[in-house]
Amino acid sequence: MLDGVTSALALKPLTLGKHQASPPVVLAPMAGITNVAFRSLCREQGGGVYVCEMITTRALVERIPKTLKMIEFGPDEDFRSLQLYGVDPDVTAKAVHMVAEGNLADHIDLNFGCPVPKVTRRGGGSALPWRRKLFGRIVRQAVAAAEPYGIPVTIKMRKGIDDEHLTYVEAGLIAQEAGVAAVALHARTAEQRYSGQADWDAIATLKQALDVPVLGNGDIWEASDAMRMVEHTGVDGVVVGRGCLGRPWLFKDLQAAFTTGVATQELPTLGEVAAIMSRHAHLLVQALEDERHGCADFRKHVAWYLKGFPVGGDLRRSLAMVKSLAELDDLLAQLDPDVPFPRESLGQPRGRINAPGKVSLPYGWLDSRDDDTVPEGAEMENSGG
Repeated sequence: MLDGVTSALALKPLTLGKHQASPPVVLAPMAGITNVAFRSLCREQGGGVYVCEMITTRALVERIPKTLKMIEFGPDEDFRSLQLYGVDPDVTAKAVHMVAEGNLADHIDLNFGCPVPKVTRRGGGSALPWRRKLFGRIVRQAVAAAEPYGIPVTIKMRKGIDDEHLTYVEAGLIAQEAGVAAVALHARTAEQRYSGQADWDAIATLKQALDVPVLGNGDIWEASDAMRMVEHTGVDGVVVGRGCLGRPWLFKDLQAAFTTGVATQELPTLGEVAAIMSRHAHLLVQALEDERHGCADFRKHVAWYLKGFPVGGDLRRSLAMVKSLAELDDLLAQLDPDVPFPRESLGQPRGRINAPGKVSLPYGWLDSRDDDTVPEGAEMENSGG
């Protein structure tokens, strides 16, 4: 057992429409990661809100088969959370209406935080709040489309494009005025991508500026980090992304931390990690209804699960090329089940770690904040980021 931060803070459940999420913990949408299998795996560990991969509004409205498959939820998901990406207010409203009228989800989150060049160069994601009038139209029309059905709408955003073009406080106020249920802030700029440290002071500033619940995102690798963020910023909840890659039990730690006020960890042995790996792969095969496809999708998780463990290169490579569940279980059986969890890997970044980079933007994007023209060709036809 590893003792961490002790806190006297007790967070209230996060209220989203008729639903109360306790603890107030949200799994961030991650492309290629937060499918129904991974969400199920994480939900087995603890409570919270588990969001599917990013869905583009255009692809949803046009009923692209791949996108429709991505918005399927498991029978045990009693609160279905869907994140939408859109740049056109009318298309976004149509997508929200489609979700609401078809009872496809219980909660809609709008993506204004993606820093990927193929998104920002179209004016979407973390680039969009700079055009405050267009941003406001999108949020207002989404909320108006969802409201008759009682579906709460939230937004997730970044601090801004870069340090010279910060938007988060103004965007938060616009979203609040539009009627969103909560605002989440990844405390980095688009220029930072996933590099450097998250600016928790910015989260505190946003919390002070808004009346609706504010959720903090960035550099939550352990439950103790989540508690420190709450103490530092006063946020109403936390959003966890890369910290749970290869570590779905983080949600168990967060459940315990926000229930007891003490951040502790029951670190799994290699044998226990192997069991979770097998469970993950079986869930993927079940969800994708194809063993080969499910095993192929699982491969990218292997390095995250085994991070820091003394596992030989040959075995690692074999696991990362697995083609069947039987082969996977045979390989996992070769791991020493008694090897303790590598404590030196605790608190370390996981997943994407890249250098800052100039943000790709549409021509003339920074010239006018009040231009609400929808950028030509901005709507993406493929979901998943």
